[in-house]
Order: sequence, then structure tokens, then C-alpha cells
Amino acid sequence: MGCGSCSTGGCAPAGCKSNGSCLTNGCSKLDVYDWLSDMDMPANYRPFNIIEVKFKGSRKDFYINHENLYLELGELVVVETPTGGYDIGHVSITGELVRMQIKKKHLKEEDVVKKIIRRASPADVDKWKAAKDLEWETMHKARTLALNLGLSMKLSDVDYQGDKTKATFYYTAEGRVDFRELIKKMAETFRIRIEMRQIGMRQEASRLGGLGSCGRELCCSTWLTDFKTVSTSAARYQNLSLNTLKLAGQCGKLKCCLNYELDTYMDALKDIPDDVDRLETQVGTARLQKTDIFKKLMWFSYPNEETWFPLEIDRVKEIQQMNKEGIKPEDLKEEAVELEPAPATKILDYENVVGQDSITRLDERPKKKKKKNNKHKKPGEAVKVAEPVGKETKVQPSNAAARVVQPPKQQNNNQQHQQNKNRNNNRPEGQNQQQRPQNNGQQQATGGGEGQSNSGEAQNKKQNNRHHRRPKNNNNNKPKANE
Repeated sequence: MGCGSCSTGGCAPAGCKSNGSCLTNGCSKLDVYDWLSDMDMPANYRPFNIIEVKFKGSRKDFYINHENLYLELGELVVVETPTGGYDIGHVSITGELVRMQIKKKHLKEEDVVKKIIRRASPADVDKWKAAKDLEWETMHKARTLALNLGLSMKLSDVDYQGDKTKATFYYTAEGRVDFRELIKKMAETFRIRIEMRQIGMRQEASRLGGLGSCGRELCCSTWLTDFKTVSTSAARYQNLSLNTLKLAGQCGKLKCCLNYELDTYMDALKDIPDDVDRLETQVGTARLQKTDIFKKLMWFSYPNEETWFPLEIDRVKEIQQMNKEGIKPEDLKEEAVELEPAPATKILDYENVVGQDSITRLDERPKKKKKKNNKHKKPGEAVKVAEPVGKETKVQPSNAAARVVQPPKQQNNNQQHQQNKNRNNNRPEGQNQQQRPQNNGQQQATGGGEGQSNSGEAQNKKQNNRHHRRPKNNNNNKPKANE
């Protein structure tokens, strides 16, 4: 529920969290709809001069409008208090509905003596809001004082008066509590008049509010005003399991909603006999296992058998009367009622109408390794080259067209080729110098001809190439260690 001051304009409908002190009266507890407001009244109709005013929580009271002020629902008014001073509350009901509420609460119009002083002015509203802001801090300080005195009581709520001169403390306790010393200390601390009021567990839950196991707000904090006693027999009549954890509410007592359908169950139980626990037959003794209140069927079974036989209530009464006369029927199988088979449930084929969305989108999936694509890299950006584990990664600029980044294997081959080349250069000079005089002699003998000189150069190139090719197969020509 949201009020007009916080839920209009598209904000979250979470309410203003003012616990009944909202100025627009849109999210307060125990709101009343005036269904007589749109009706035309007679010309000589005199408006009812008593108005119902609502305060924090579920507290309501009647006041006389002696000045005949025109007041609407939700309007703030200043009213009298029986202990002196004034208080501020919301107008909850006006007109003829107030007369009906007075009759409902068994009151008389002569019993209403308190009056409405005036409409609340901006100064009254500011003072009232300042008093409400002190309630939270006052309650925690009062709890600390009660704890230091060792009192077995729980302070649940504090209600400041509109003129900021009095505070009412609501507490719960199992027994009688002597809080005279506590009142003295609280009066010295807060400098206001103190009133202590003991409430029950249900009244405490109605003031604090909350959510029930049904998912909705508590009945006692929204519309329920009178609390009736709830017993475990209400759950027993409705065939509910007697589990205190499931049957208890926020207050720790049995849920008030157990009484909502109790009258319907009691009416249905009128036709069902209470003293039918077993039926005597010629086959044996059948015991009662289950009772369907609304279908008016009772299931019986024989010992050491798993089959249950449903019987109508009228037939159970006849067999019970026969057993009293000493007559036993043959078998309950012949008396059993044929139940209609349950309709087959259709298996619906659901389609994924969301599109790309999937129901298992939040499940854990193995992470795939992302492949690095360097095609979209802009010029000037660094390109990372993968290196073996244990070595540092080298970064080469991508705009250097002349430089070629070689993989690790190629670099190892170049290093091996350079080692082999150095090994050939370190060989004895006799092997390479034996051919030099021959080449020189051939050049002198030919007399420096062009064709012969070219052939001599070609021959030298072939010989040099042979020496360069030998290191590649040098490893293969080495003798093995075993040999």
C-alpha cells in the first residue's frame, strides 16, 4: 500500500513507513471507506456532530465537533486529552457512520465528552513531527534503563503526545512488574510525564506490524480490531497438523485466521458421527482412517491391509446400528463407494518465447578460452607474442614492416646454424687452403680469359657451398656413444 505523498509519479509502492502518521492518510492502518459520503441528504438534515479520530497504531476515539467545523477524512485536528494538554490525530470517520460505530461499540452519545479544539496549524504539525522523531531514541534509552534495573519486561513501543509533554510506554511482561524506580529515572532523563501501559502479545504484533506466513500483512495490523481466543481444537476440527511452529503467528500465539473457517467446518461436522472408530464385520474389525468432511465420506481399513474402503455417512450409521444389535455385514468391499477417477492431467508443451534467453542461462558453464584476433588492431598498438612458460613475453611494434617476429622454434634453428658456421671456421686452415693454389694456377694458365675466369669462380662457389652444407649433416655423421 502506498500513500499519495510517496507512491504517485511512478515511485515504488512501498509506503511512507510512517506507521499510521502519514499526512495523506493513504497508508494508515484500519482505514474506513465512507460509503455514505456520496448519498444525498434531506434539506433539513443536521450533520452528526461527533467525529472519530485515529492516532498512532490502532487507537481511535470519539470527539465532539462543538464548533461545527467542516472536516474531511485524513485531516489533522487538535483534540483534548483527559490528562491535560492536547493531542493531534487524523479524522477517520464523519457523518452517519460515526453514529453506527458508536452503536457497534455499545456506547452512548452522552458518554462522549472530549472536544475538538481546532484544525492543526503548521506550527502544531511541526511540533507533532518533532515529537514523533524522538520516539525511537526514547524507546532505546528506556530499554537500557530497564535492563540496568533488571526488570523482566519488554518495551515494544512509545507514543508521544502531540504537545510533546507526555509519552506513553507500551510493554509486555509475563507477570506483574514493579516499575516505580524506572518511572523516576525516565522522568529525570526525558523531562516529560510518563505513562506505562501493559499490552498482550497480540496487541504488540498489531502495533509493530509485519508479514505472515501467507505473504500478506498481519490481520491485526490492518483490519482486525477484536482478538478472540484461539485454541488447538480449532485446528483439530479442520484436520490440521498440531504443529505449534506452523500454527503460531508473529506474536507467538495461535494464528487468528484459524477461527475464520471454523464455523463452516462446525456446520459440516454436524452430520458426521463422532463415536465411529471401528466397524465389526464377518471378515474382521475395520478401523477408521480418514474422514472427508465436505464429501461426507469415511475411509475404513482392515488390519494388516493397505486398502481403504470409502463409505457414505448414512451407510456408516446403518452399520453402526447393526453392530449394536449384534448383526455384522459380510465385507466392506461390497459396501465401498466407487469413486470417480481423477481427470488425467495434460502435459503442456512450453515454448521459449523469450528469444535468445534460456532457462539455464545462470547455470555454471565451462569457460572457453578466448582466441586473440589481431586483425582488428590499429596501427601503433603493441602485439603480444606468446612465449614458452618461464620466459618473458616480448612485445614488438606492429607498424615495423621490415621486422618479422619469428616463433621460438625458428630462433633455435638460427642459433644452431650460427654455431655450426663458427665450428667450420675454426677448422684447420689446410683443408680450405689446399684448393686456393689450384684456383690461382688455373687463372694464370688461362691467361685471364673471361670464360675461363667465370668457370673458375663458379667452381669456387660450388666448393664453398659444399663446405656450408656439411654442418647440417654433421650431427648425423657423429659416432654413437654405444659404438
